[in-house]
Amino acid sequence: MEASYEMRHTVLPSLCDWEARLSVDGTFGLCMDIATAHAQLLGVGAAEMQQRGLFWLTVKTRMEFFRRPVMMEEVRLVTRPIRPERVRALRDYALYAGRELLARGKTEWAVMNTQTGRLAPMQGIFSPELELAPQSQDPTPFDRLDPDFSQAETVGSYRVCSTDIDLGGHMNNVAYLRAMLGLLSTARRKDLPQDRVELIFRVPCFEGEVLTLLHRTGQVHDFALVKADGTPAVLARFA
Repeated sequence: MEASYEMRHTVLPSLCDWEARLSVDGTFGLCMDIATAHAQLLGVGAAEMQQRGLFWLTVKTRMEFFRRPVMMEEVRLVTRPIRPERVRALRDYALYAGRELLARGKTEWAVMNTQTGRLAPMQGIFSPELELAPQSQDPTPFDRLDPDFSQAETVGSYRVCSTDIDLGGHMNNVAYLRAMLGLLSTARRKDLPQDRVELIFRVPCFEGEVLTLLHRTGQVHDFALVKADGTPAVLARFA
């Protein structure tokens, strides 16, 4: 039972954007994949958690990019969970090409009791034999994003479709990011900073819902995918 886990990848075309580099959403997708694989090895995968009446929730996630690898480049992704607090836990990610650090990030997780719909305590989630790191490699707190987008620009709308839905029955975390980026033109994305991308997940979305993408700009670029009643489902920052 290893507290750190790694996977090697070739940056294939399905993971690349128009620049033939590993896409931003492709990077977050790889992090989701390795977290899922490692959780299963640690006995806290989806099936094991379901048997315990529990379900993992992604609360926040951030990735800092130093260089996005090119198509067919060989990379190595490393992850490790951090010693949890009472109802929250972090997981670190680091992407390498050889010894070069390409990107690093972290995700904040919570666990929901599927019977009550409430957050469950983290105590006892991981095996006591597992030696978890005491703190994240990235000690910087997540940004606080203002959920008021009343004065923001409306970019477009997106209908949640069947291919966005995951095991939990709601829109997958990476699908939100993919929807946001898909509503932006290539020309607009070229001007969008992406050294650091951060997402905050607030409420779930379901198949058939229509979400509106709002954009607020200043020193950073903030986005919100908003439900029909005006509730922000996801907030994102590109800096």
